[in-house]
Amino acid sequence: MDKNIITLGAKIELAKRRFFFYCQLKAPKFYKDDRPFLIELCDTLQSFYEAQDEQVLIVNMPPRHGKSRTASLFVEWMFGKNQQEKVMTGSYNDTLSTTFAKSVRNSIQEEKADILKPVFSDVFPGVRVKRGDGSMSLWSLEGGYNNYLATSPGGTATGFGASIMIIDDLIKSAKEAYNENVLEGHWDWFTNTMLSRLEEGGKIIIIMTRWASGDLAGKAQEHFKEQGIKVKHINMKAVQSDGSMLCSEILSKKSYDMKVKAMGEDIASANYQQEPIDLKGCLYSSFKTYIQLPKDDKGNLLFTRISSYSDTADEGSDYLCNIIYGEYNKEAYILDIYYTKDPMETTEEETARRLYQNSVNVSTIESNNGGRGFARAVERILREKFGSNKTKIKWFHQSQNKNARILSNATWVMDHIYYPVNWRDRWPEYYKAMTKYQREGKNKNDDAPDATTGVAEAFNKCSGGISVLKPKERR
Repeated sequence: MDKNIITLGAKIELAKRRFFFYCQLKAPKFYKDDRPFLIELCDTLQSFYEAQDEQVLIVNMPPRHGKSRTASLFVEWMFGKNQQEKVMTGSYNDTLSTTFAKSVRNSIQEEKADILKPVFSDVFPGVRVKRGDGSMSLWSLEGGYNNYLATSPGGTATGFGASIMIIDDLIKSAKEAYNENVLEGHWDWFTNTMLSRLEEGGKIIIIMTRWASGDLAGKAQEHFKEQGIKVKHINMKAVQSDGSMLCSEILSKKSYDMKVKAMGEDIASANYQQEPIDLKGCLYSSFKTYIQLPKDDKGNLLFTRISSYSDTADEGSDYLCNIIYGEYNKEAYILDIYYTKDPMETTEEETARRLYQNSVNVSTIESNNGGRGFARAVERILREKFGSNKTKIKWFHQSQNKNARILSNATWVMDHIYYPVNWRDRWPEYYKAMTKYQREGKNKNDDAPDATTGVAEAFNKCSGGISVLKPKERR
């Protein structure tokens, strides 16, 4: 028997057992032994698939390093191992999702033309696409039913149940990465459409270049961690910590440096180093914290005044943000933050309670959209429920451009506002809003930076856009 045929037979047998060998059999020029990152990727996918206690796998890799190609081959290999699997893949758009599906289907259907050229049926004989059921985006295997569905955000998954879900690169540009509404849309699609199709015991694989901290990979990691679900994570960078390249054949250092100069450091860091683009473009680069409040030798607080600034919710999607802070040496020490979407009937009383509890001297409330009524209600609740007139309530109309105010006061916020060292745990939603706010790009909410800017403006009275409206004296 020809030695080449014997060698091929051995490779086919190995391909049944190990996914990397299957990839190597189908594309030997790409899946080479001297590319350890591909071996790691393939072996991780296989071990995840075979593990009984692992549900979520996230793979972050640079472009052109075989993410989508490996995912496509992995679907083939899984169908070869188990014809009852039901795989659903989600891609950036219908064109890409259909291309992915067509690649898998065509590979399974490929007929042998050369005795020395391996095809899918050599490794998994008897596994075939069902006749008359070979559409590009939804098809079945013989002996199965609806084994494969390719979809995308905006596409449908109605009536399809999946045992394996694969999400492949939903973001394609920096413009999308900067747009929180796009990122939120991806998450809504994933949770409302895709997750609802996952069968009991099903597995989720998210394969993508890391773009933003709030992208699907970032949100999924955080969400499943909160749910107590173990997340397996592969994070590969084009440039390694020692300066070497992940694979110089695919991307050399010279080529990488050229791309960085052309596309900019922030986009290159996201594309090739898996460093979220929004963390590069955040308005606030750092925040000051305190462990103890300023006190004298006898333990008395040194605040000259305790103040609060409140930005009421303009619309249903907005947050009320009330910040209480102590003033000392022209610095603001944050004592309490109330950041919520609760309705006015709840926030009026809760704000009053916090003002009373923290012995606030002066409370300033924006009156642009219902703020004046809110201020009067808080003042009334303080007087009637808490029997207190300690807090002077002031409201004002904000006439300056919001974005300009936030940008121009950002440095003061970073240099002169002090948060408790555990502020991330105490006010997680406010923390996220501040640490992820973009200098450029579309931010979903600006209520936290807006109210925090108000604190800064209270210390810098030269701001000409604030017009204080004093309450009329009651007779």
